[in-house]
Amino acid sequence: MTRLYADLVQVQRHDDVPTQFGWRGRHYVVQVIQAHWTESGQWWRAAAATALSSGETGSRATGGHPSPGLGGAKSARAAELVVAPIPASPKWAQRAWGELAPDVGAATGPASVDDGEREYWRVEATAGRPGGAGVYDLCFDWSAGSWTVARALD
Repeated sequence: MTRLYADLVQVQRHDDVPTQFGWRGRHYVVQVIQAHWTESGQWWRAAAATALSSGETGSRATGGHPSPGLGGAKSARAAELVVAPIPASPKWAQRAWGELAPDVGAATGPASVDDGEREYWRVEATAGRPGGAGVYDLCFDWSAGSWTVARALD
């Protein structure tokens, strides 16, 4: 049987591998790493990525609504995209044959697109009781910088 959770936990790591975690008032020691994987989180559907690829600005790129499952209003605010013209080319920016370089618009936006990437570790861990090992999926959310217990397997 599997139970899904989203409980924040404190994880201690050694060489980037979880070794211990605290959850619901108990201290767990990782005995075995069973699996490790990364999920990308569909970055290509994020409002900022859509706005950059379509050339639209602000809320028009998202239809005025935050994208579902991508962080809600926070993602909509982060997705604001400003299109600003590049100032006229100075005289020194002429082409070799004397023609001025063309003036084009440039999009400025968020420095990065939150891709929702998550790193998962399936671990077998004990909470100090004999024979009481359980299997847990620990999830590190790169955007939030936090760990959660995503799943407990019985």
